[in-house]
Amino acid sequence: MIVAGIMSGTSLDGISVSIVEIEGEGWDKQVRTLAHGATAYPKAVREALLGVSNCDTHTTQIGFLNFLLPELYAKAVKRLCAKSRIPLSKIQLTGCHGQTILHVGARTGFLNHRLTCTLQIGDGSVLAERLSMPVVSDFRTRDMAAGGQGAPLVPYVDYLLVRHKRIGRVALNIGGIANVTAIPAGAPPSKVMAFDTGPGNMVMDQLVTHFTRGRRHFDRDGVAAAHGKASRWLLRILLRDPFFRKAPPKSAGREEYGRDLIEYLVNTRLSFEDLVATAAAFTVVTIADGIRRHVLPRIPIEEIYVSGGGAHNPVLMESLARDLAGIAVRPISHLGIDPDGKEALAFAVMAYETWHGRPSNMPSATGAKGPVILGKISPGPVR
Repeated sequence: MIVAGIMSGTSLDGISVSIVEIEGEGWDKQVRTLAHGATAYPKAVREALLGVSNCDTHTTQIGFLNFLLPELYAKAVKRLCAKSRIPLSKIQLTGCHGQTILHVGARTGFLNHRLTCTLQIGDGSVLAERLSMPVVSDFRTRDMAAGGQGAPLVPYVDYLLVRHKRIGRVALNIGGIANVTAIPAGAPPSKVMAFDTGPGNMVMDQLVTHFTRGRRHFDRDGVAAAHGKASRWLLRILLRDPFFRKAPPKSAGREEYGRDLIEYLVNTRLSFEDLVATAAAFTVVTIADGIRRHVLPRIPIEEIYVSGGGAHNPVLMESLARDLAGIAVRPISHLGIDPDGKEALAFAVMAYETWHGRPSNMPSATGAKGPVILGKISPGPVR
């Protein structure tokens, strides 16, 4: 079956699409990437999404963005089809994560109730109509209804692609948020541990956007961080957050590392380069500490495979290798997997499982009471 996966992450940098061929079922199924591409959000769309992400807004903005995003998603899929010469008619199913504008994984008081909450926009029915095929969307909600945090969801695919019979491995994704999937050597899925460690690229990206007034949105090749010096006193303050000491399962998002934090950082009056260097150190320290604190006491790890935009940042990769000396830190491309396309691939695989009526959450990662079938299916057009 040929399936498209669409991912637009917390960093709000744009739309990632992977077209994959999937055969078989269970942990022996085969997944092959046929094409991957990325499309940046138009500036006005990115600003509008920031304007509705974990902040006071108006339902009109959310409603229109909910219908606009699938139009952009459909164009991104069609653009990749044209570029890779894969006819759209060959794709039988699409899995779309949507754009997260709110995610509260821990139970929080609301109107005399204790609730978790998540909201991904980008309507699946509109996308199904534009692509003329069934779409699976809104993956996180069912896991949360079953008592989980709805994140991270990619451990199912990490286990499928990264596990090894004799070597303990960590799949580390450094997107907007950083998350790890720890897989013991030869272990069953129930022994997998996964959690968000804290910020990935999100803080760095927002600082770059702020100081360049929107001309750039990320620190390409870690140049700014390499020219700056991390502030020890500021890093100590950032690391006081009890989230980093909390045991998994746990998840994080723009709620923790969004505009309020950026405003605080800018007001420290440190230079642009020093702030980006501090943000990079913040990412590295929380990843390394999360692995040392929560993973290594339970799971011997020999290799870490990195995906997401952070895999291209030499400052992050070199710092992680130093902080986790004795563990090999490599881009996931060493396993033949595109670092930029892995999360889009993951939602293609999870859509495939949903379409066949099979669960694809990992209760040991999210804290759900058991396996559940993820997402909502928007059928294709009537033939």
